[in-house]
Amino acid sequence: MDTPGTIFIVEDDRKTCDLVSAFLKYQGYDIVHATQASTIFDTIHEKHIGIVIADLKLLADIAPDFMDRAKKINPLLVLIGYGSDVHIGSASEENVFLLSKPLNLDELESLVMRAREFQTMKMPDAATVPHPPHTLSSSIIGKSGRMVALFELIEKIAASNATVLIQGESGTGKELAARAIHQLSSRSNRNFVPINCAAIPEDLIESELFGHVKGSFTGAYANRAGRFEMADKGTLFLDEIGDMKANLQVKLLRVLQSKEFEPVGSTKSQKVDVRIIAASNKKLENLVESQDFREDLFYRLSVIPITIPSLRERREDIPLLIDFFLNRFNGEKRHAVTGFSSETLAILCAYDWPGNVRELENLVERLVILKDSGFITPDDLPEKYLARPVQVQAPAIPDGNAFPENGICLNTVLDEFENRLILQALERTGGNKKEAAMLLNLKRTTLIEKLKKKNLAYGKEFEAQ
Repeated sequence: MDTPGTIFIVEDDRKTCDLVSAFLKYQGYDIVHATQASTIFDTIHEKHIGIVIADLKLLADIAPDFMDRAKKINPLLVLIGYGSDVHIGSASEENVFLLSKPLNLDELESLVMRAREFQTMKMPDAATVPHPPHTLSSSIIGKSGRMVALFELIEKIAASNATVLIQGESGTGKELAARAIHQLSSRSNRNFVPINCAAIPEDLIESELFGHVKGSFTGAYANRAGRFEMADKGTLFLDEIGDMKANLQVKLLRVLQSKEFEPVGSTKSQKVDVRIIAASNKKLENLVESQDFREDLFYRLSVIPITIPSLRERREDIPLLIDFFLNRFNGEKRHAVTGFSSETLAILCAYDWPGNVRELENLVERLVILKDSGFITPDDLPEKYLARPVQVQAPAIPDGNAFPENGICLNTVLDEFENRLILQALERTGGNKKEAAMLLNLKRTTLIEKLKKKNLAYGKEFEAQ
């Protein structure tokens, strides 16, 4: 079976087809192309296609009843065309997204992401794999003291309509916590609408949030509802809220205060009843101090603050999570991996997990795919999980009695210490500069400049220490 990330491209213009294919493959999607017009519907059905990106004119030529037939199979359609081509009656269908030529790749990425989120929103909440004990609302797993306390807190706050701010490292499960709050609330029969504030281009996110009216900007060929309107009477999840630009912070604050908003290009306000749950892997208090985040908005969002513990702060949950992911991926991949040896579990429980639960999930999936059957042993683990954690020591700071007679070079000592901290952060994140910068509370660009200035190269330099 193809992965849920498979996209079907129906396009006869080779240049456009190659561009879209290359771009989406880089984004991590699997791509399927139409080989013959007559096989399009068979391909959608047999390959379990969730999203179809298709040229409008080509569809009209090869299958005039494409829209009616597609609704029975129920894929999400991203339709592309020139000018008036996109003015079609079917555009009012909830599973249709429109895109104009010439293509804007940022807008394509945004639409595909929106289609995937819409797809998730329409899927049943129940998972296909039986859930183990120690779970909350079929999503979050844990039996440690910190997770039990988190479960109790979520159950208490779910009944209210207060805004919630969820903070925690990347990969800890902040969206799962938000979904659990929604599922346990009185709004559970309404939409849960997620949006990643960092993943959508700056010039598109206002339209994504508030919608737009026809003609409000180039490419606005029809009115379009935004996430606030989609989430009316339900829950809007604003992920990575710390990356929201200042002008949007002001508009979000107004919505929180007045319960109304204006679509882009409109002068009419719309009332909305939405519960806001925001999340960030950055400490918003620090962003408030640096004036990168509005203090009044911070207090509006953090009526009820929640912190999701990192995986290294709840190591006793690691075997439980491994067992859950193992059962799930065995079922999905139709493999028969028996389990993890005790030695392997000990190694994984001692690892620091900079990517948290997401990293653990990805590792288990990789091991199930490669192993097929039998027990997972230390020999099956990637090298980085077997390597002994590097302990970075600060340069010795002399006390009053041992201070060298000739003194020290303070700048040299501080520079050496900074180098070691940077390299340790890179080691912990596997060389991911963005995550390393977050650990060091630096901007990514600042970290890159330091690496260049200091002539530090992760890997070669680190091994030389």
